Amino acid sequence: MAKITRVDTAVVQGNYEWTFVRVYTDHEYGTGECFFAPGLTATIRDMTPLLLGEDPRDVDRLWNKMRWAVSHAGATGGTVWHAISGIEAALWDLTGKLLGVPIYQLLGGKYRDRIRIYMDCHAGEGLEAMSSVQLPVNPAWSTRRGHSQTAEDNHPIHGRAYGRPKTDEVFTPQMYAERAKKAVEMGFTAIKFDLDVPNPYTHDSLNGALNAAEIQFMVNLVEAVREAVGPAVDVGYDCHWRYNVADAIRLAHALEPYHIAFLEDPVPPENVEAQRLMTRSVRVPVSTGENRYLRHGFREIFETHAVSLVAPDFQKAGGLLEAKRIAEMADTYYINVIPHNISSPIGTFASCHVAAAIPNFLALEFHAADVPFWGELVGQKREDLIVDGHIRLPDRPGLGVELDEETARRYAKRGEPWFGEKVEQDR
Repeated sequence: MAKITRVDTAVVQGNYEWTFVRVYTDHEYGTGECFFAPGLTATIRDMTPLLLGEDPRDVDRLWNKMRWAVSHAGATGGTVWHAISGIEAALWDLTGKLLGVPIYQLLGGKYRDRIRIYMDCHAGEGLEAMSSVQLPVNPAWSTRRGHSQTAEDNHPIHGRAYGRPKTDEVFTPQMYAERAKKAVEMGFTAIKFDLDVPNPYTHDSLNGALNAAEIQFMVNLVEAVREAVGPAVDVGYDCHWRYNVADAIRLAHALEPYHIAFLEDPVPPENVEAQRLMTRSVRVPVSTGENRYLRHGFREIFETHAVSLVAPDFQKAGGLLEAKRIAEMADTYYINVIPHNISSPIGTFASCHVAAAIPNFLALEFHAADVPFWGELVGQKREDLIVDGHIRLPDRPGLGVELDEETARRYAKRGEPWFGEKVEQDR
């Protein structure tokens, strides 16, 4: 009987920190990926003794063992669940290899062979790389390597902004239209843009308010994209939890003529009644979910019909089996799943296995179109992995793809171990 002998981590600096976790037996290993978080690899290291000597095929029992062991540090969410999600995915990869079957088969079989992917187009241009607390970093591969740091750069980019808005960097309808056309030329039939970009008409970036000029600025961006790609392409827009309910409703009403696919996180996620009011007041589909954990964290938004589409992130919400449970709960309310995903190919393919195993899947996010080595992390080109806006599900055992360590090590984060080995500090 196979026994777990060790657990190791490695971190690659993509546009986010891609944290990989491996669970080993004497003769095999499985690889998973965690959503980034401060102190993540230390958390995984502390949890390792819970797994040593265990049978890796007891995935759900080990999940519960980890859950209760760290319940004092985040019973319903937080960094510990980022760690558990990656470990659990590694256990499924390992179990699939030991049993000779792909992960989707362990989750009940597949509904589809091809997984539809939607491209995150950011704000009409390439996205810079971020640290574990969403501060800009300049890895060697970044196209923004010459960017100079300012005091305003020391604020996270998502959620309610901090300090005065930066209006020297204005995003134009032409930028959005050009980016949309390029995405469609790449074969994508669904795309997403940030809508909460620096706006020259903003008076206060702290209060979540929108004035008429700000809303018109956003409408101009949306109109340009719709004109550029036509009605056959699904286009969603992300607001990163910025706005108050009343003004988010005004914005959604203004966007109705453009038949957008979804408006993601227009209001902060904590207040379910605010979410419900937002969703019930507009005709535009409202999406949320990337900041919720476990099926318990999604129950109320389903029961109160506070969401039109649900977007859990499978690298943080609790693991692959828990992701399927969330999707099944959503299906009882006839809600489609459109998973959030900012991961490397390892996490992306793990999400694809869940997407294949649920009936109510809509599309999976792809957030790394500007990372030149994304596909190479599993030994392929990006255009060979995502063809005509879809990923074909592999039928090899476990995850079906392997991390190309020679490529990945070139982009390793300084100061983090590499699957038990020390990474040189002067890389």
